[in-house]
Amino acid sequence: MRRVFPLLLIAIALQSCSEYQKVLKHDDVKAKYDLAETYYEAGDFKRANRLLEQIAPKYVGKPQGERVMFFLSNSYFKREDYNMAGYQFERFVKSYPKSDKAIEANFLGAKSFYELSPEYSLDQTDTDKALLKLQNFINTNPDSEYFAEANAMAQELTTKKEEKAFEIVKQYNKLGRFNYDMLKSAVAASDNFVSDNPGSPFREEAMYIKVDALTHMAVNSFEQVKEERLKNAKTAHVALKKQFPDSKFDKQATDLIEKIDKELQRMQAQNVESK
Repeated sequence: MRRVFPLLLIAIALQSCSEYQKVLKHDDVKAKYDLAETYYEAGDFKRANRLLEQIAPKYVGKPQGERVMFFLSNSYFKREDYNMAGYQFERFVKSYPKSDKAIEANFLGAKSFYELSPEYSLDQTDTDKALLKLQNFINTNPDSEYFAEANAMAQELTTKKEEKAFEIVKQYNKLGRFNYDMLKSAVAASDNFVSDNPGSPFREEAMYIKVDALTHMAVNSFEQVKEERLKNAKTAHVALKKQFPDSKFDKQATDLIEKIDKELQRMQAQNVESK
């Protein structure tokens, strides 16, 4: 039996493949429809998709057209061809807005764009598209069974975009060690980030980076502008402490403030001596 069973499976597979190739090359639309449905229900989305691609135009305007178009769209999704899935699900919703499958198709279309979203370090055009689609779904389907998943995906993509924006803040500050103008850019980028992303998990570090950048700006400034910049750094530190009393950057920030205070004391001592 151990030898016969594998041979039996091979024979069945060969027969299935032969039937598939025969139907695929034939002009019988009904036979293609039936076989496509069989493959689809069995989870063989590659073969189902190939057959559905051939017959979909034949069913436009017919009673089975809605079913064929949804199967075609979903077979692309199951095959992880998310570009085509997104496109086809959009077509489905436009063609059958009152379909029982319209909400699911709308969700899967948005999810297709979510799957196309790249790593945060890359261009985020597809992420923007996905967020737009997901937000539209969330706004129009608040009672949907897919609402929670759509919300979670939207939050994930939002965090990804925030991470990309935050990396710019970090990069400016890093380059500022060698380029004074970059420190000014780091401060501006930090302010913009904090303003644009009030609930971001990167907000705390962005505020700390501002303290860091302002400190390095101040201690490396000309004497005539140094005092004002040192005080600006202290103000940024106060803002950080107010927002995050138990900040994980408290030690680093405190070290910076100690450096600022020493510099202010030195300047005050110089002023006294000069008088």
